[in-house]
Amino acid sequence: MSERAVVESIALSDMVFRVRSWYPEVDRGHPCVVALHGFPESSACWAPVGTALAERGLTVHAADQRGYSPEARPDGIDAYRMSELVADAVALIDHVSPTAPVLLVGHDWGAAVAWTVAARHPDRVSALTALSVPHPTAFRRARVEDPQQRERSGYMEFFARPEEPERALLADDALALRLGFGDVVPADIVADHLAVLSAPGAMTAALNWYRAEALDTEEVPAVTVPTTFVWSTDDIAIAEYGPRLTVEYVDAPYEFIELSGVTHWIPEQAPEAVVDAVISTAAPLSPDLTSGGA
Repeated sequence: MSERAVVESIALSDMVFRVRSWYPEVDRGHPCVVALHGFPESSACWAPVGTALAERGLTVHAADQRGYSPEARPDGIDAYRMSELVADAVALIDHVSPTAPVLLVGHDWGAAVAWTVAARHPDRVSALTALSVPHPTAFRRARVEDPQQRERSGYMEFFARPEEPERALLADDALALRLGFGDVVPADIVADHLAVLSAPGAMTAALNWYRAEALDTEEVPAVTVPTTFVWSTDDIAIAEYGPRLTVEYVDAPYEFIELSGVTHWIPEQAPEAVVDAVISTAAPLSPDLTSGGA
């Protein structure tokens, strides 16, 4: 099969989202995968994972989320509240898999959305794989209870300021973002991320996710679908406290995977681990996935 994703524009509600999709050579009827990216990324972060999962017989759909897709970039902070982000994800699920639940995967902010979708819409999710960011209630507790997490989350307060973070992050050809990715994210994927975020209005829209966070005070309930959570020891944004708490917020089969020596950029740096986690979580639903190959 081709390793190139199919890229298309999909109308969801009153906006249009750019979606990358990877298809297997043979459709074996497995649940499809919907993958949600984080900040400062784009759907391109799923390229290694999408290619590998398609080789295992799974169809994968990954959208440039609200604010990242040029035709899904509403004005105002309220437009980026979690309820809106969740509605987008559910609309994508309904579009690509109208009659069956999906395997939901999320990283960073995409993980926060995925946790919330799985908790509030379990009928649309057959299994969840979350990367880096723990269950939202566990993460909120960690930011209050754990000094290390409070320190690591300091950047979130900066990102919520008006105007200043846009200037800082886009200055000198987005040098701060390039340094943040380091040498663990392939250069072509970094280029895709920066092409999305350097478009007019895109960085403000992406940062509005942080600005809207203070408006969302309702706790997310426990997840009731099979869940795998993957956290990496060299994550500079997420300390260990919140990931360890997350087991308290899953009322279903649950696996916690710790990746030693991997940074925050799990989808790009450790795609094999992500593929294994997705397959492991989905195996009870589609046992022949464990055999490998499409």
